[in-house]
Amino acid sequence: MNRELPGQVLGVLVRRGADFAAAEDAVQDALVEAVRHWGSAVVGDDSPGANPSPEGEDPGASPAGLPADLKAWLVTVAWRKFLDARRSASARALREVKVSLRPPPGQAEQADDTLLILSRCCHPALTPASAIALTLRAVGGLTTAQIARAFLVPEATMAQRISRAKRTVAGERFGTPGDVTAVLRVLYLMFNEGFTGAPGVDLAEEAIRLTRQLTAAVPDDPEAAGLLALMLLHHARRAARFDAAGGLVPLDRQDRSLWDTTTIAEGVGILQQALARELLGEYQAQAAVAALHDDAATAAETDWPQILEWYDELLALAPGNRVAELNRAIAVGHVDGAHAGLRALETLDAGLPRYDAATAYLRELAGERAEAARRYAAAAQAADSVAERTHLLKQAARLNENSAGS
Repeated sequence: MNRELPGQVLGVLVRRGADFAAAEDAVQDALVEAVRHWGSAVVGDDSPGANPSPEGEDPGASPAGLPADLKAWLVTVAWRKFLDARRSASARALREVKVSLRPPPGQAEQADDTLLILSRCCHPALTPASAIALTLRAVGGLTTAQIARAFLVPEATMAQRISRAKRTVAGERFGTPGDVTAVLRVLYLMFNEGFTGAPGVDLAEEAIRLTRQLTAAVPDDPEAAGLLALMLLHHARRAARFDAAGGLVPLDRQDRSLWDTTTIAEGVGILQQALARELLGEYQAQAAVAALHDDAATAAETDWPQILEWYDELLALAPGNRVAELNRAIAVGHVDGAHAGLRALETLDAGLPRYDAATAYLRELAGERAEAARRYAAAAQAADSVAERTHLLKQAARLNENSAGS
């Protein structure tokens, strides 16, 4: 079955007036009923199966198996499930329902509700973690167990998180899509969460898939295209980010022959089309930096002057972007010398995440190995992951060994 179908069916129910939580439950019930009747034929694809359709109520059903229009069948069953739940909860609500139970065969709603559902899943009232989880459940079509494994938390914990998120947005009206900016932020965070990969569910690839859907829903939004380009340009380097032992490999030491040139070309093409609209945004600027890194055949060939210019553009668009400020200081170090980069760092808050790592990098670039080693060790204490901590400790050890041998 097409992974996009659950989100599309959910969008139809929401547009008909169902509240989000009840609609999501009804869609899941419909999917369960489909699997019960057709088993792996539903899970695997939308091709006709061999079992009869349930209850003789499938619009456009093939007599030999799966409905010709599985989306229409799911809408019909999910809407019936929703109405049944409402009927049992409130007789008064039943009398107020004026919508027909079944749409005419072959005439299921074709409107693209991707943005509608994404914008509600990414409601500002939700925490980023809850928004990501709800998006993966409602739009991504993932099970609670899959999402829990991706976040490395117990299934019960994730179930509670998703339930709280659904309750938070339950009172919201779903007449029109919300702010695309909020959706982009959640997808960006989802990609970053899964950039190192996770067993079972690849959050980075899921973020790319959902962002593709979003760009199709808002084709005139250059920032949506910029985010997709940014994801692709980073994702293209993924095979080179870890060594055979699972150790983190920094960008300047990666085997660039492992980079996915097809994905890079796609990302660059999408970025060029977005930039041509001359409505520059943060994600486009970040993607431009990523494209310049990807364009360099070796680390030594990196076009640091252009990268510095793009960081200046990015900070003009988003003053106070702490990651950009640190990365700009690194770029200054490559363009104007390590000490100029260190002076740029001195203007920033020393408590910023990865401040010590950036300082260590520039100290090493300046030839100050002992101080660089000390800074790498300090950065390791504040690392967000085991892989990052191990990498920073190895950097410190390498410099200390070199100093001892010199």
